[in-house]
Amino acid sequence: MKEFFTVAELASANLPDLPRDASSLDKLARARWRGDERLAKRVPGKTKPVWVYHLSLLPKTAQNRLLVVHSAPANDDRNLRKEEKAAVWRQFERLSKEHKAICEARLKVLRMIEDFEADGLTARAAVAMACRRAGIEKSAVYEWRKMVASHDREDWLAALAPTYRKEGTWAECHADAWEALKSDYLRPEKPTFSACYRRVAKLAKKRKWLPIPSERALRRRFDHEVPEAVQIAARDGRQKLKALFPPQRRTRSHLHAMQAVNMDGHRFDVFVQFPDGRIGRVYMVALQDLYSGKFVAWRISDSENKETVRLAIGDMVERFGIPDMITLDNGRAFTSKWITGGSATRYRFKIREEDPRGLLTTLGVELQFTKPFSGQSKPIERAFRDLTDDIARHPLCAGAYTGNRPDAKPENYGSKAIPLETFIAHVDEQMAEHNARPGRKSANCNGRSFDETFEASIADPGTIVRTATAAQRSLWLLASEAFRARKPNGEIHLHGNRYWSPALTGYAGRKVIIRFDPDHLQKDIKVYDLDNVLICDAPCVEDAGFHDAEAARQHARARGDYQKAVAAERAAHTKLTAQQLADLYANADRPKRARAPVRSKVTRIATGNLAVKAEPVDEANFEDSFSRALSKVAGGHAVIQFPQGDRLRK
Repeated sequence: MKEFFTVAELASANLPDLPRDASSLDKLARARWRGDERLAKRVPGKTKPVWVYHLSLLPKTAQNRLLVVHSAPANDDRNLRKEEKAAVWRQFERLSKEHKAICEARLKVLRMIEDFEADGLTARAAVAMACRRAGIEKSAVYEWRKMVASHDREDWLAALAPTYRKEGTWAECHADAWEALKSDYLRPEKPTFSACYRRVAKLAKKRKWLPIPSERALRRRFDHEVPEAVQIAARDGRQKLKALFPPQRRTRSHLHAMQAVNMDGHRFDVFVQFPDGRIGRVYMVALQDLYSGKFVAWRISDSENKETVRLAIGDMVERFGIPDMITLDNGRAFTSKWITGGSATRYRFKIREEDPRGLLTTLGVELQFTKPFSGQSKPIERAFRDLTDDIARHPLCAGAYTGNRPDAKPENYGSKAIPLETFIAHVDEQMAEHNARPGRKSANCNGRSFDETFEASIADPGTIVRTATAAQRSLWLLASEAFRARKPNGEIHLHGNRYWSPALTGYAGRKVIIRFDPDHLQKDIKVYDLDNVLICDAPCVEDAGFHDAEAARQHARARGDYQKAVAAERAAHTKLTAQQLADLYANADRPKRARAPVRSKVTRIATGNLAVKAEPVDEANFEDSFSRALSKVAGGHAVIQFPQGDRLRK
């Protein structure tokens, strides 16, 4: 209990029978309480000495009030008490099962002593009786009583915890040596603790860093002071540290099929032989429905490129429709302007106003980009891990499997390469099996396969999926500009295949634009003019065997049908016969009757030689005379034939 108080403390306590104002109370103390050095004295304060007064100087009512206030523990004392209780129980929770059993046995002995004392035994007799029954020494009981003396009755169990060493008592080590040891061990090269200790001990001996405890002592201190997470971050890197934090669990129960998909690329660890003889690994670009987990489209290519991405998206749209949202990473193939151009959330390349609208943007799909290798953001990466066992490690790929790391190559590495067509067929088969496998444990599947979950959601009346129009289907096909249609019928030759439609006849020898699927060259191609206006869909013209009579008949029948169609169209455009045209043009070309000459009403009077009447000219004599005259001029004979009927006019 506190006995001396300052004037400020007495004024703040609002004591009865005393002034409540500090200045008035100080005047009272100056007048009545000072004089006896045992009851009023000066003590050092924060800045200068202050007067303090004994409790006995106060009126009785004020003394009683102070006794009530200061008998209860202060807030700081209560907080300290609470922290001590929490620390005791934290220490108890860290104990092993065996040590907790020791605490319960000790508490049982102390309770037994209390029961014996309650029955009338003396304290010494109660202790002796309890020690005899428990088979322990009296000194142990007295030690346990000291352990619980400062604790409340409800905290005795935790206070009786065995302590084999005091918290924070570690072997003393030189500060510089300790810092050098920690810095050496916490490196990404991950040296062993023994090697670090040997280097530090050698350096300490040279620089006289003392003391240096044993390796085991420093190892215990290091594990106590440096948390495990810090050690992992320093020695294993950020990715391992990232894995220590609990991953986010995202629910997909609020979606429906084809509402949202995610897309990514995966490189198979399998050697594949391409048609040109090259041997390498191939990529698969795939799309997965988020609701069901089903793979809705995939394409195989020798690289992860924008063309393959575009064709895979086209396969999905043609088979199942247009999704509302797509999740893809920030790779170059997926963020190409031909795929995501025009999107406001495209963070890979510069965004320009003149950039074309990408395929997904044109289809009205909402884009969401994630970080690469983020399995929490794209469940398709988890599915790719399953496909490694189903596809790459399949018996068909034995000898062609390369391993997922350079140091994980199998013994038969490089002994085989699978033809591309065989591998594509293998991938298609395993992907279908992956979708149809029953017993899936996700919340939406609930034991069903991905296919069953997807089909059930599609069949639900509340599921609405957009479909592509005929014009939109050409958006994802590959384009080849300035492709010349061949003469004389406008045939188009592409990769050894021929494509033709009657509409191409008018474009023979001219350049056109074609759109095609390189993986399905037997399908129709779309042909556009140079203004990007659709001309037609040209089907593939198949070759036939030399002695295939049925194919010859079918070809002749198709050619006859084409000729009949052209003849009918020609008849529709030629309504007039040749005779009708001849009569029409004969009437139009017949000359009109010449009009009689109009003579002037005034006649000119002739005078002089013109008035002499002209003699008629003999035509035969004139020609002879003219010929003789020319012969004399030319020095020889000259004969000029004049056409009959001509007249020489003066």
